[in-house]
Amino acid sequence: MKTRSIGLGAEKAVAKLLESRGHQILAQNWRTPVCEIDLISRQRKIIYFTEVKYRHSATQGSGLSYITPSKLKRIKFAARIWLQQNNSDDDWRLQAAEVSGLDFENIELVEIT
Repeated sequence: MKTRSIGLGAEKAVAKLLESRGHQILAQNWRTPVCEIDLISRQRKIIYFTEVKYRHSATQGSGLSYITPSKLKRIKFAARIWLQQNNSDDDWRLQAAEVSGLDFENIELVEIT
């Protein structure tokens, strides 16, 4: 399976989990020429911007370790752009989803700041 299709599979698995937890998916793979966000969802009056990281197994290390300070800065920038483009003044949060397993069966969600 190619990297792009693996990433999309992981994002779909996370979207399904978020929906099962009461989130409405607003966008998947939202992109501009300068930034991107894997998943954008709403639960109640809070917008969630979710970065999805997939690892086939734990031997590849934690996907969350790839969210460096510079990556976090880019995620925040993208979130602010989306909020501005959508005229949203809702509260918002950043979260990361670490996904592993052949069928994307292991998902850990953590809030990031």
